Amino acid sequence: MLKKFKEQLEGKFPELLIKPFLLACSGGADSVVLVHLCKQIGLEFAIAHAHFGLRGEESDQDEVFVKNLSKNYNSKYFVKHFKTEEYATNNKVSIQVAARELRYVWFEEIRRAENLSYCVTAHHADDNLETFLINLSRGTGIRGLIGIPEKSEVLIRPMLNFTRKEILEYAGEYHLVWREDSSNLEKKYLRNKIRHDVIPALKSLHPGFMDNFKQSQGFLRDSNTILDNHLHAVKESCFQEEEGWIKIKLGPLTKLSPKRAYLHGLLGSYGFKEWADVEGLLTAIPGKQVLSDTHRLVKARKYLILQEIPEEKNEQYSFQLTTGSIREPLRLLVEEVEAMGAQSEKVLYADKETLKDGITIRKWKKGDYFYPFGMRGQRKLLSKYFKDEKLDLNAKENQWLLCSNQDVVWVIGRRSDERFKVTGKTKKIIKITLST
Repeated sequence: MLKKFKEQLEGKFPELLIKPFLLACSGGADSVVLVHLCKQIGLEFAIAHAHFGLRGEESDQDEVFVKNLSKNYNSKYFVKHFKTEEYATNNKVSIQVAARELRYVWFEEIRRAENLSYCVTAHHADDNLETFLINLSRGTGIRGLIGIPEKSEVLIRPMLNFTRKEILEYAGEYHLVWREDSSNLEKKYLRNKIRHDVIPALKSLHPGFMDNFKQSQGFLRDSNTILDNHLHAVKESCFQEEEGWIKIKLGPLTKLSPKRAYLHGLLGSYGFKEWADVEGLLTAIPGKQVLSDTHRLVKARKYLILQEIPEEKNEQYSFQLTTGSIREPLRLLVEEVEAMGAQSEKVLYADKETLKDGITIRKWKKGDYFYPFGMRGQRKLLSKYFKDEKLDLNAKENQWLLCSNQDVVWVIGRRSDERFKVTGKTKKIIKITLST
């Protein structure tokens, strides 16, 4: 295994041979073997151990074990205690997800602070099989079946080509000692059920099961590369990035077949799961939308709008009605003038006496209405006005209003309200100009 490991480093990860890196060590057999392999080859690394505080004294003993291991190998050692359960509760994630998020953020902090090239973990072929089966059960598609990546921007997993059996045989050959995590025996976790019940049954079907699995997963990765290249070309023709959102042309999209497979490939990374609903958007009425946990997809007339779900904010800015400039949230110039000049969508002229207690600038909300200038007393809901103006969802959500108390004075940059217009009885005229 040592020879194969060194050959793999030379062929795939030569940077580890010449640059110091961070090695994540839990104290289990996998990471202990990885530490030993790296030391045998003469690599330079620091060791990081995450203490998740989930197994009481057993976790404390793991920490002591890894600390002594680092000392024996003359490696720099880092440890951190996490409030994993508290993090999981606050962020509404599982303990496993909480532990993963906490440790990888910490690993990156160390890597940057210590100027280390990569973070290296001891994931192996059986971990890959477990992940494959979990994702298969969840219907994730080909991207979920290609397995754990060997290398990402700052992560390297050099043992993915080795099985758990090979790792244990190596540990036995060198008389290595490691710690057993008792939680790995608890079958209440899906991964542990798969590890102890499903995988042994699969391996019993064929003596070369793991080799065949690794080969099949390699074919899947190659197929996914071909698919990604094609989907990239499709995105180039259909997707158009705007400021803060993506416009997807419906024309080319509706010609793709099979539609649901293409939609999954193009939009799966944005968290969508209800593919029948996503496909239904192609022929839905404008305004219909489908949500994922992070994004939304909205039907417009000739395209779909894809954007992150914005955080709910109660944005409201209040000002005294004095001359000068307003810089937030928009750049507005407020003046008192003797007479009206040329009018435009970016200039508001209003009777100062009709503006009570200053002005407020805010986003529009459901139920807002105004009396459009020139319509002589006809009240109109802003939602109806936006529809008539053919504003898409993104434009509506980013529309600012200038208000006096709760009354809409100006749909800024679009149309003013009849109630505040300058008349023959007006004594003082306020001019507000929208700067671009």
